[in-house]
Amino acid sequence: MTAKVTSFGAIKDEFDAYVGSIGYATMVTVDARNRPRTRVLIPVWEVVDGTPLGWLATYRTPVKAAHIAGNPHTNFSYWSPGNNSVAVDTVAEWTEDLQVKHHVWDLYRRTSPRGAGYDLGAFWRSPSDPQLHVLRLTPWRIQVIRGTDLRSRIWRSGS
Repeated sequence: MTAKVTSFGAIKDEFDAYVGSIGYATMVTVDARNRPRTRVLIPVWEVVDGTPLGWLATYRTPVKAAHIAGNPHTNFSYWSPGNNSVAVDTVAEWTEDLQVKHHVWDLYRRTSPRGAGYDLGAFWRSPSDPQLHVLRLTPWRIQVIRGTDLRSRIWRSGS
């Protein structure tokens, strides 16, 4: 059974627990012919004014950049062997703001939520490294599913 919630706070603890324990998400984008492409990445998440906001430190590959330019809607899917899962539908946009990159660097270092993240220094020298690119992920729909009984709860932005 699926329940709709009007406040992200109603699913935040479950979201944090699942994302933090799973860590890796499958990111889905589509090309100009609406064919999906997936890749496994680790976004980080925070709550700003009661609303979830995600960040992805990544390389700006030609394929990823073209897909996002053509259609900024992305999906991040988390799944664990116990069938706990999270699906996050977002609108992605590149940001090169150095202050934002410092903030994102810190979120990854602290892991946000706890367990999700890593030391970006393993791939980039610093937040000002020209190879480090950041995607701002604005969720418009998040679904959490508890594996033990498949209870599903959905939050939508503005709902």
